[in-house]
Amino acid sequence: MRWEELDRQPCSLARSLSIVGDRWTLLVLRECFLRVRRFEEFEQRLGIARHVLADRLKKLTDAGVLRKVPYQERPRREEYRLTEKGLDLYPVMLSLLDWGDKWMAGPEGPPVLRRHKACGHVAHAVHTCSECGEVLGARDMTVEIGPGAKGGELPTADRMVTSKK
Repeated sequence: MRWEELDRQPCSLARSLSIVGDRWTLLVLRECFLRVRRFEEFEQRLGIARHVLADRLKKLTDAGVLRKVPYQERPRREEYRLTEKGLDLYPVMLSLLDWGDKWMAGPEGPPVLRRHKACGHVAHAVHTCSECGEVLGARDMTVEIGPGAKGGELPTADRMVTSKK
């Protein structure tokens, strides 16, 4: 599978990675969730080359994850805001942050804590079943072919595997 073909794969993860699957894009999104909105501020905070930043912002805007909003007319200047599609990435970001806090933080602990405004407690990502409310883990799930699968097969990177029922 070629990187530029990910968006055409019959796999929601591959299609998602075609938009957010590189390090700079995830770091741009991190900054968006920290309420960074302007090009120069992204550039300064990330230490990223202007052309790379422009490319990632364009990709996220074209994908509908961000939208440009004017904040000045003369000269016209725009800032980047998360769309509903972008805001829906927050649980993904929380999961990655929690994983990093557990496995990549130093002995002093995580560099940033996320506090829930409603209850005041430090919060962590918890995935629960939408039907019964139980916490979900990898060993609690099975995979089956969905309506968007092509030819009744589950996708893999190197080949398609036929599901056995």
